[in-house]
Amino acid sequence: MTTAKPFPPELRDWAAGHLPGLDTSEDRSWPRSTSLVWRVGAGERDAYVKISPSTLDFEREVAGYAFAEAHLDPWQAPRLLAADPHLRAILSSALPGRVVRDLPLRAATELRLYEDAGRLLRRWHDASTPATDADRATVRSDTKDKAQEAADCLEHLAPHLAADRLALVDAASKELADLAERLPLVYRHGDYETRNWLFDEASGRHGLIDFATAAHGIAASEFVWLSGAVWPRRPELREAYFTGYGRGLTTEENRLLQLLTVRLGASYLRNGLAKDRPDLVARGHLVLDRMTAHRP
Repeated sequence: MTTAKPFPPELRDWAAGHLPGLDTSEDRSWPRSTSLVWRVGAGERDAYVKISPSTLDFEREVAGYAFAEAHLDPWQAPRLLAADPHLRAILSSALPGRVVRDLPLRAATELRLYEDAGRLLRRWHDASTPATDADRATVRSDTKDKAQEAADCLEHLAPHLAADRLALVDAASKELADLAERLPLVYRHGDYETRNWLFDEASGRHGLIDFATAAHGIAASEFVWLSGAVWPRRPELREAYFTGYGRGLTTEENRLLQLLTVRLGASYLRNGLAKDRPDLVARGHLVLDRMTAHRP
């Protein structure tokens, strides 16, 4: 059982200054040390308080809230109520609905939800401001790091993978940087996973939370988690998603997505072997098996 994280008194005082009458708080953090989130209430009004793990996360999240308010409807994204750079604290409104990950949904509802998710992300991407040279340099550096990570994994994973899996990891190490350089940049949400999607059964609406990794990047890189965890076993959800997104991926985008997902699977596997984590080992093998079967 995970122990609830206490709501710090300094944070409570700050939040109460922006939400008069604050009288309840409930830990809503994810089960990791860097996640610090509480749901707070003042009478019938609810909100969320979050401590960002770093200054960069804080700055990106504040910018992401501003972008969401400018380009998304009120039911699609929460609104920023207050932010404090000293505390790295963020107070945001509460959206109706529940987190989609592991939420039992009827097949027709799930298909509609994935189509809505694709449509919302396309709206986000289409509103992108032009990328700067600094944005391109950041993406270039990040992609080179991922390619190097794939290269580092090769030696460790050689005894544990068949030749076709190793060939994909090798391809990730050699192709990622060039592929990324040839593709345009958009302003990404950066963590567009089902853990950050909300679904409100009463209205049927889809909402989006958590803007801590919002930044310019390659559109296809938004889909890595879905590519490894969901779409190989649920191709109908991929089809619904890209129906909502309004276009499929180009050949280069598909290849980039495959190799970024391969890099993720190789990372899971190497870390699982190093830390004696059978869950990560199994996850890594599963992702690599899926990507080997995938044909861009």
